[in-house]
Amino acid sequence: MTEGNFVDYVKIHVSSGKGGQGSRHLRREKYIPKGGPDGGDGGRGGHIIVKANKNLWTLYHLKFKRHFKAEGGGAGGKQTSTGADGADVYIEVPLGTVIKNTDTGETYKELTEDGEELIIAQGGKGGMGNAHFKTSTNQTPRYAQPGLEGEEYNITLEMKVLADVGLVGFPNAGKSTLLSVVSAANPKIADYEFTTLKPNLGIVTHRDFQTFVMADIPGIIEGAAEGKGLGHYFLRHIERNSTLLFLIPADAKDIREQYDILLDELRRYNPELLDKDRLVAISKSDMLDAELKVEMKQELDKEFKGIPYLFISSVAQQGLQELKDVLWKMLNKENGS
Repeated sequence: MTEGNFVDYVKIHVSSGKGGQGSRHLRREKYIPKGGPDGGDGGRGGHIIVKANKNLWTLYHLKFKRHFKAEGGGAGGKQTSTGADGADVYIEVPLGTVIKNTDTGETYKELTEDGEELIIAQGGKGGMGNAHFKTSTNQTPRYAQPGLEGEEYNITLEMKVLADVGLVGFPNAGKSTLLSVVSAANPKIADYEFTTLKPNLGIVTHRDFQTFVMADIPGIIEGAAEGKGLGHYFLRHIERNSTLLFLIPADAKDIREQYDILLDELRRYNPELLDKDRLVAISKSDMLDAELKVEMKQELDKEFKGIPYLFISSVAQQGLQELKDVLWKMLNKENGS
């Protein structure tokens, strides 16, 4: 999937169908010239329904279709026959899509299971036919109800990437390179900030054909929680990851300081992110000789007490199997595997 085809945020306009008109029909047959009312009810207008589909990975299919309108219900007929319901309109979205009302900001639901549905605009109720209004004092009512209008809303669909491991780091920390080496993903890689403008997903193969999904998410800058840089655009994707892999380059001026800044941005955006499992990977460690690595390890042992870390190099392919082993163990600790 190319970067341009990855769409994780769209706004759409939806209109459900109007209910059908109730019938005012009076029974007229050969030997019953003045029968009573037998008008049926109008049919329900069509709903607008959002449905989760596990085979979708992006909202790209909605990029060029922003208006959805369901058909109205059919009118009631004679012999108290009810009009046909309007056809429902289904909008399929990937798992992890959050549905919001654009105008009020209200969040309706997040769809996380395949086939899960949410009616976002109810079809209008059909009007009652004149058969409902017959009384002992009014035996031939010549009126019926019109159908109720449908609902009309502006809706925002936000997709949160569903991945096991989320890569967290400043721009140019080597996240795209790591993903390209440990999976078959082919993210854009270059030596400048914000090469990655959209999340990239890669399936990482572990031992015995076991796999897990890793997401390369656009780099964090200070102030991201307030919307600076790509801000909230990418931070929402981290919410769905069960484990966070912090990638900090070995040539950073202060590794612990970078880690603290990244952690603080996540905390300011959503404090619940700090409850996720965390692992720190010191990338580009092929630049370190053995002596320098020993010195750095002694320093990191003091600064990262209780926080697991390891050295890796995506280019030299050093420490990658150990990294996958540790991540697999973290992802499957509840299963005891």
